[in-house]
Amino acid sequence: MLVITHNHYLAMKKLLSPLGALLFVSVSINAQIADWTFESSVPSGNPGAGVYLTNIAPEIGSGVASAFHAGPCIYTSPVGDGSAHSISGTNWGSGDFYQFVVSTTGATGIIVAWDQISSSTGPGKFELQYSTDGSSFTLFGSQYTVLVNASPNTWSSSVYSSASHYSQDLSSITALNNQPNVWFRLVDDSTTSAGGGTVGTGGTDRVDNFTVAVAVVPEPAGFALLGFGLATILISRRR
Repeated sequence: MLVITHNHYLAMKKLLSPLGALLFVSVSINAQIADWTFESSVPSGNPGAGVYLTNIAPEIGSGVASAFHAGPCIYTSPVGDGSAHSISGTNWGSGDFYQFVVSTTGATGIIVAWDQISSSTGPGKFELQYSTDGSSFTLFGSQYTVLVNASPNTWSSSVYSSASHYSQDLSSITALNNQPNVWFRLVDDSTTSAGGGTVGTGGTDRVDNFTVAVAVVPEPAGFALLGFGLATILISRRR
C-alpha cells in the first residue's frame, strides 16, 4: 500500500514553492509494512507476571505485536489517538515493554512511528530498541520522554501533529533490511513517572498507531509528473 500522509502534504504545501510542493509529492511516498491501530485486535487481559500478552495482529499488513511485564500487569484497550482503541498496561517496571515483529523481506530503508502517552503515575522514560534475532536488542537513538495524558480519555492532540507522536528513521541500520523477522520494542527505562514522581502500580502507559514502513523510490510516473510540472512552471514564469 502506498500512502501519502495528507496532513504532511498540506503543511509542506504551505511552506514550499510550487516546484518544491511538486517535488514533495513526487518523493515523499511511504509503503507500510504493518500498522497496529488496535481497532480490530482490541488487546486486553491479565496473563500473569512474566507472561506475554501476544498474538496481536496488525490492522494493515502482517506481523505480531505483544507486551511483557515482569509483574502482574492488567492490559486494556482505552481510547486511542483519534480512534476508539489503543493498548494500555499497568504495573510498569524498568525493562517492561511493548513489542512488534514484522518481516522486511524485499524492503530497505525502515522507518517506524507511533503515538504514546502515560498517566501521571505511569512510566515517563522509554527506549526504542531493535533486533534481528529476537534475543539481542540494540538501543536506537536515546531515551525519550512520554508526556502526561491531558485526561483519562483524550490525547494531547491529533495524530502526526501532537507532542505524543514519535517517529524514527532507521534507514541507516542496514541490518534491518530484507530480514525474515525484525523486532521492535518500546522499553520502559526508568522508575520516573510521566508526572515527575515515581511510577505507581496503577500508573498506565498506552500506545496507538504503531507503524513500520519503508521509503519508496518514486515510480516512473512520479518523474513524469515532476517533469510536466517543472515545464509548466517555467512556461508560466516566462509568460
